[in-house]
Amino acid sequence: MQAKAFDTHLFKRILKYTKPYKARYYGVVMFAVLLSVFAALRPYLLKQTVDSYIEPKDEHGLLFYVTIMGIVLILETLSQFYFVYWANWLGQDIIKDIRTKLFKHMLSFRMNYFDHAPVGQLVTRSVSDIEQIARIFSQGLFMIISDLLKMIVVLIFMFYMNWRLTWIVILAMPVLVYITRIFQRKMQVAFEEVRNQVANMNTFVQERVTGMKIVQLFNREAIEYEKFKEINQKHNKAWIKTILYNSIFFPIADIISSLTLGAVVLYGGFHILDGDKFTTFGDLFSYTMFIGMLFNPLRQIADKFNEMQMGMIAANRVFDILDTDKDVQEDGTLVASHFKGNIRFENVRFGYNDKEEVLKGINLNVKAGETIAIVGATGAGKSTIINLLNRFYEINSGTIYVDDQNINDFQLESLRQQIAIVLQDVFLFADTIHNNITLNNPTISREEVIEAAKKIGVHKFIKTLPGAYDCDVKERGVMLSSGQRQLIAFLRAYVSNPSILILDEATSSIDTYSEELIQKATERITQGRTSIIIAHRLATIMNADKIIVMDKGQIVEEGTHQELVTKEKGYYKNLYDSQFAVES
Repeated sequence: MQAKAFDTHLFKRILKYTKPYKARYYGVVMFAVLLSVFAALRPYLLKQTVDSYIEPKDEHGLLFYVTIMGIVLILETLSQFYFVYWANWLGQDIIKDIRTKLFKHMLSFRMNYFDHAPVGQLVTRSVSDIEQIARIFSQGLFMIISDLLKMIVVLIFMFYMNWRLTWIVILAMPVLVYITRIFQRKMQVAFEEVRNQVANMNTFVQERVTGMKIVQLFNREAIEYEKFKEINQKHNKAWIKTILYNSIFFPIADIISSLTLGAVVLYGGFHILDGDKFTTFGDLFSYTMFIGMLFNPLRQIADKFNEMQMGMIAANRVFDILDTDKDVQEDGTLVASHFKGNIRFENVRFGYNDKEEVLKGINLNVKAGETIAIVGATGAGKSTIINLLNRFYEINSGTIYVDDQNINDFQLESLRQQIAIVLQDVFLFADTIHNNITLNNPTISREEVIEAAKKIGVHKFIKTLPGAYDCDVKERGVMLSSGQRQLIAFLRAYVSNPSILILDEATSSIDTYSEELIQKATERITQGRTSIIIAHRLATIMNADKIIVMDKGQIVEEGTHQELVTKEKGYYKNLYDSQFAVES
């Protein structure tokens, strides 16, 4: 959908972000006024110098006026400096505020939003689009104000000096304004296409770099290369279109400016030759400067307007995210300082989309301090239960209780502080082991981390790493094996001292040595707290207080290992027998 030529409502919304910086905002406007006055004053002083002192050969007067012109030039330079510096400073502070607000807003989204929003697109919105908003102030709005003021002041001086020559210039201006308008409309469409292609390229590159192992593992380098070439070609064409419009517009604008200057010199020259005192040599000298000062801003306004338009388009994309309320997680009012750990699901139904229901009326009761295991085939809904308990998604119907209190009544932050999860795919930041364990929580000291590591048996492993707790694991923890990353995740969960612990496939796809450490860590961190273990490998959950068996979004069996394994033709028994037959 094509954007409006100029969205006044959107522009007013952007200007609201200048309120904390009102003094600087009005300061920029003040320097824009001073800049336009000083800029227009120089050609006028030049006229006076030529007519009153050069032509009559008055050396003393010439020196005096040249000194005045030098002072005006210095004042113009200072005004230019403060105008540009403050305008850019204001723009950077505004995008700092918008970027902070945007990131905070994205942190409040449900997981459902991130399931559908491409990562590369969100990165584009958070970085390059917001950077473009700054150009509204640094290259757009204030530059246009400055140029318009300069044109108005220049026209006043021109009419005051020689209205006949000024009318020649005035008659040429509508032609340039018309061409500028056409150029602006074309560039608006072109810039919209550029932003779309930039977002597409960012999304593509982000996904391929993140999934490079899969690309190389399945020999898709050539295929992905061809796809990238196609996307890059579209991006290239979008930019070339903007280059083409610029290449056409600016030469035409220069020709109009040159023709106007020629007409002024020709008309004024004939009047001087005829002895007409209405036009002087000073007029011709000053008008050569005035025409440039009048036509260049008019020509550049189109360019500045396009910068502003790109900023408006970028702002519109950013505000689209800020205005997304339906995906924002609802926050309760109760603070969960500590949970006993009683968990109850009552007829909970849920689907990731409207077409397919994943959980079909789940009823589940977990007592405080119990360790329960959830097993079942892939897609049975095991991990979905964990997602709902943490309120990553909102249920369609039913109720989830913790300690007999609806989890929707708790503040999200306090709810999640009492629940720790160890996932199968552990995510580590490009940071030290210590910071990945504490997640930069200042209340967890180095001594507490080391003590916790000793208790669950991972201290010796960490000490073998270069730098030990200060070892930089690089992006996504590539310096560590999958088993080592799991151990770090166990320690991260343990130091957070949760009331409820969740292990989601935490022992799958790891080596035997790491599994032994993880088994010891599991025994330690599950003591004295409610624990939910999701596992494919049944050997890891035999000692659970209760095993929940799920199939196709429903609980089909529950009981201890001994109870379930003796149930003839039971789902768990078949699963157990087939798994151990394969292993043996």
